[in-house]
Amino acid sequence: MSDYPKIWFLRHGETEWNAERRIQGQLESKLTPRGIGHAEAQARLMAPILKADPPCFVSPLGRAQQTAQIALGARAYVTDPRLAEAHAGDWQGLLHADVRRDHPELLPPETTALDLFLKAPGGEGFAVFHDRILAFMRDLTEPSVVVAHGLLGQVMRGLILGLPHEEMGTLSNEQACVYVLENGSETVLREAA
Repeated sequence: MSDYPKIWFLRHGETEWNAERRIQGQLESKLTPRGIGHAEAQARLMAPILKADPPCFVSPLGRAQQTAQIALGARAYVTDPRLAEAHAGDWQGLLHADVRRDHPELLPPETTALDLFLKAPGGEGFAVFHDRILAFMRDLTEPSVVVAHGLLGQVMRGLILGLPHEEMGTLSNEQACVYVLENGSETVLREAA
């Protein structure tokens, strides 16, 4: 739980597919103007943190790269494939509502987005997703910044918090903020309203 270095976790800004409630998984969708605003808010929150020059790690997917370029400014970062979002198999590109309507036997109403993605036929599944995130976290040697995805963040944060799989998908999944993970707990940095 608490034996990982401090992590500043940023979820990418809103994308066109987020706005449509479409399952992205590892497919690409650009940030909306609102999503660019989310990344700009993260840039303001990260400015004092980046002065300490922590290493920065970013998902290879375009929406996280676009967010990192804004939120981290001119800072160098390492792209790590283990930070890609969960692969949602045959459901990538479909609307959440359509998948829930067409597969009620797999997706009871209380199914979280995390479990929806990880139950997808042809998808990654929880064990593989969990293990690649855990492998990334075990490789961290110092306080680090991570720019990635909502479901990946839920699992990473759940690991830090010591949560079982069933509770990870119930964690908040905000954009325009920074989750600070340290010593088995999290705090959330947001701009004042």
